[in-house]
This record gives sequence, structure tokens and C-alpha cells, in this order.
Amino acid sequence: MITRRMFVTAGATGAAALAAGGLAACTDGGSSGSADTFTWWDPYPQHDENSDWAQRVQAAGEAAGVKIERTAYDTTALTNQALLAAQEGTSPDIILLDNPAVPTLADTGMLSTTEELGLDISHIDENLLGAGQIDDSTYGIPVGANTLALFYNLEILEEAGVDPETITDWASLDDALDAISGTDNRGITFAGINTEEGTFQFLPWFWGAGAELTDLASEEAVAALELWKSWVDKGYAPNTVITNSQNTTWEEFLTGDYGFAENGTWQVNSAAEAPFETGVIELPSRDGGVAPAPTGGEFIVAPVQSDTDRYETTRTIIEAMTTPEGFVETATTFAYYIPPTSEGQEQLLEEEPELETWVSAVQSAKGRTGDNLGVDYAKISEQLWTAVQNALSGAADPADALATAHEAAAEALGG
Repeated sequence: MITRRMFVTAGATGAAALAAGGLAACTDGGSSGSADTFTWWDPYPQHDENSDWAQRVQAAGEAAGVKIERTAYDTTALTNQALLAAQEGTSPDIILLDNPAVPTLADTGMLSTTEELGLDISHIDENLLGAGQIDDSTYGIPVGANTLALFYNLEILEEAGVDPETITDWASLDDALDAISGTDNRGITFAGINTEEGTFQFLPWFWGAGAELTDLASEEAVAALELWKSWVDKGYAPNTVITNSQNTTWEEFLTGDYGFAENGTWQVNSAAEAPFETGVIELPSRDGGVAPAPTGGEFIVAPVQSDTDRYETTRTIIEAMTTPEGFVETATTFAYYIPPTSEGQEQLLEEEPELETWVSAVQSAKGRTGDNLGVDYAKISEQLWTAVQNALSGAADPADALATAHEAAAEALGG
């Protein structure tokens, strides 16, 4: 059996060194900005300089008395560019970074901690902060979060005599899928693709069974994979789930042939425009209650700079972006991020009360790199999605697929 200690490797020591050595000692970081211009990178190239988002960024700079020079990359390119800039000593002052990438950058020593910047994070929901934490250090602040839930087609559920409010555990969900299979419709669709999206969609069932990423071969993990496999075997879910991305899953749901689809907050507007009435419920745990779903969304982080005088302004910019009102603006701009604070969530619900289920889902959500997994998460995730593929395709039964994944994860992590 792999122990927790075996999963936490020497990669985490870079973060500890940053806290111990101070900002300037960790890297030859140097901003690409000037005294009156601060540089900002984000993963939103779809929002040009005339967009509401770009104007918000500039307003945060104005609050700090500086101009913002904003550059947008796609998500993968942003991480690579950030790592390259750190090596060259040209890091921007601020980056908005996809939360699973935060440990990757922190592990190199290129990120400052919230404590070093003097940022107050006491009001941020702890479960959302977890994605940006290694050991006892926190790197950045989530600007919002999205997560997964179960969308449903009300017409199909009514035809099958299913009340969505009665779905509170796996057994009641199975009963609902069985009832739907008695009509001319399919029960559920989800994304089981062999990428991070597949792991992302599987984690609510994995965690909802009580499994932990440090033990991929546990009885709880096997139960979760057996659940997905049973849905395919019984015809509740289509064989296409093995290649489905979250986008193709959603396209399947919009055909009107499926009772349920596992998908995310980002589909709220599309669901409202569907040619049939939709609703949403939280993902159920195995024995009842809400399953922890993984969090998506970005963190606002500050790379280490050789000129430490820049940090005061950096802090002011970050604080301007992370007020309760700012969190709500981000939530509605990106349709929809849920604010990472109770005050921001309350304000959002005053404006958008129909998002209550999503707020609750985010409150129960969990960071993928949390539990101090940090950079190790990616290696574990790859083995997990491979196990899902092998089980759904019939190449191996769930127990054997997960046992193999567990051994491969241990090897990848040097255990």
C-alpha cells in the first residue's frame, strides 16, 4: 500500500524554501514593467482590451495609482510562459493562473506567498484556498470557482416519474436512471475521456465514495469506478462516454435524449437557453449528502520580484480585485464563477438567486491539488484517468484497473 508520505515527494521543498529564504533570495525575478506600469497576465484572450474584464483590470491599477499592461494567453501557454519568464528574470507582477498550475509554479520558488505580500486571506473559503497551498504556505487568492453538478431534463424526469429532489445518494440515483431507461430516453451522460477532464468528472464519485488520491486501489475507489462501469453496462450511459469531453457531453445532453448530464457552472447560460426545461442538483455521495466536486477557476498570484518595493502596489491591485463586489463582478463576467467568500456569495445570490445550487456545490468542493499533493497530483491524475479508460472499455475490471494505476502512481512518484 502507498502511504501518504510516499506521495509527498521532495518537490514540495521548493515551497518551504521560499518561505524560509524570503522573496529576493529565491529567484532573480524582475518585473517586465516600470515604476508606473505593472504587468498582468491572464488566461482570457477572448476578452480584448475593450471588454468589461479588461476595464476591470485597468480600474484595479488605477486604484493603486498605476497603469496595467495586460497580456492574455491560453491556459497552457500561460503556465509555460510564466516558467520561462521566471528563468529569464522577466516575470510579470501579477498572474491569473488556473488553480492546478499554482503548485507547479510555487514548486520552482517563483511565487510569493500571501503572508509575504501581507494579504489577508482569513475571509476566503478554506476549501477553495486548498488548491493554492503547499505545506503551511498559501500562494495567491482564488478569484472565483466553478465546479460540477448534475443537470437534468425536467420533461424526461417527469415522464419517468422521477422527482429530482429524492436523489440524495447513489441508490436513489440508480433508481432514477432505471426508471428513465423504461422510457425511450437515456439516463445519464458524462465525460470519461483519457485527459484531465476525465479525472475531473470522476473525482466527485471517487471522493463521494470516501476514496483518497493517495490510495487509488481502495475499496472506496473501486466502488466509484464500478458505479460508472455499471451505468455503461446497463445502458444508462452511452458507450461514447469513454471519448466524451465535457463539451461533447453537453452536446449530447442538448439533444434532449438524456435525463442527466454531469457538467459545470459554465453551462448555466446554455442550460437556460436549451429547448427543454432544465434543472440542476448537487452530485450525491455514495451513502447520502453532497459529494465533494473538484474546483475549477483561477488564482491571482504574484511572482517574486528583485525590486521588493513593487510589492506594496501589487498588494493594492490584488486587494482591489478581491473585494466582495469584485468577486461578484468576476462571477457574472465569466458566467459563472462563484465568489470564494461568504459575503461575495450572498451578494451574488441577491442578484442571481437561481445560482443557489451552484453556491452550495462550491461550498462543498475540493481543490484537486489539495491535501498537500501539489505537483504530485498530475502524476496521480494520469493514472486515475487511465484506470477509468481501462474499466469503461472492458480492458480490465475496475479493481484490477485501479490496482495497476496505484502501482504506476507509486512508481511515478518514486515510491
